[in-house]
Amino acid sequence: MVHPVRETRSVVGLHVNGRRHELDVDHRVTLLDLLREHLGLTGAKKGCDHGQCGACTVLVGGRRANSCLLLAVAHDGARVTTVEGLGGDGADGLHPLQEAFMERDAFQCGYCTPGQLCSAAGLLAEAAADPGAADLSRSGIAEAMSGNLCRCGAYPRIVDAVQDAAAVVQAAAPAQAPGDGRVVA
Repeated sequence: MVHPVRETRSVVGLHVNGRRHELDVDHRVTLLDLLREHLGLTGAKKGCDHGQCGACTVLVGGRRANSCLLLAVAHDGARVTTVEGLGGDGADGLHPLQEAFMERDAFQCGYCTPGQLCSAAGLLAEAAADPGAADLSRSGIAEAMSGNLCRCGAYPRIVDAVQDAAAVVQAAAPAQAPGDGRVVA
């Protein structure tokens, strides 16, 4: 018996960092590979490729996601924010988290930093959406960020930086509003 040939490629439309892209991709392409190889956004890193290290964390629809585990074709129309899209209105065009990570020296080799930043941005967005549900204490931040591994052991400074950024974001919250799918946490 001869089976018909099935489609192996599809056109996928994604809004990445506020810009729409349409790409013809193989159905097996992960969101991480699409971002890195098709769009040249290399901030999200391929670490374990099993969703265990968090180096590939991006925001999909404002929620934290391990992009190595997501098939791009399953997210047609999604809004994706990578570390390249986190920039804000700060003096250097940086998100308060990026400024706090620099101020606190919250990275060592830096390989995990983009995933840590996206995860922290997701956490701050969750806190802004439901202040009672998010725990921004040291232990709460550590728990919320536990899906992101830092092999250099920069955890204390990362938690310090997230707390610093949370204070900045909470102080500025009334003046900010989500717009083009970018995270304003």
